Amino acid sequence: MGVPLPRDFYQRDPRVVAPALLNKLVVVADGRAGRIVEVEAYCGAADPAAHTYRGKTQRNATMFGPAGHLYVYFSYGIHWCANTVCGGVGEGVGVLLRAIEPVQCVDAIRQARGHLRGDRELGSGPGRLAQALGITGELNGADLVARDHGIWLMDDGVPPPVTPAATPRIGISKGVEHPWRWHVPGNLHVSKVRAAYQRRT
Repeated sequence: MGVPLPRDFYQRDPRVVAPALLNKLVVVADGRAGRIVEVEAYCGAADPAAHTYRGKTQRNATMFGPAGHLYVYFSYGIHWCANTVCGGVGEGVGVLLRAIEPVQCVDAIRQARGHLRGDRELGSGPGRLAQALGITGELNGADLVARDHGIWLMDDGVPPPVTPAATPRIGISKGVEHPWRWHVPGNLHVSKVRAAYQRRT
């Protein structure tokens, strides 16, 4: 399904890549696909909220490699999260995929997610997104351009919103002043922001 985004799409500042990813598709080999409706940028050594802030480790090594790869990590011992590696080799910058709107093989996505209160919960949040598409640690390092692990991002002609909503990032305690979270305004699959967070920001 479709042609993957080219390498040079990712070889830019993550704060440029992130809003450009809105309305692109995440596709996996079995046909499941979701439209990206929410993202966050993480800026390496300049960003205390980034996994790569303190440098390269065994866990985050993928983030310091070539752009256009997938960095997958286990969060809070609960769920997987998926990031696109951006910038140049050694920079350690990327974009967290925070939410998708399922658009293809939706029944398979429902099955992957299990019992839900409604379709809004299928991909709203990075852990739900990963579960919906079968993203696990086995995909860490996958080349999104070469499709070597059966996952890629593509453009099906739907442009990013002209004016994407921009807010501080969610669920972090450092770097909270930066408005590096973008989402498609009005999309029902965007993560809900807890009231306590809204009061704090």
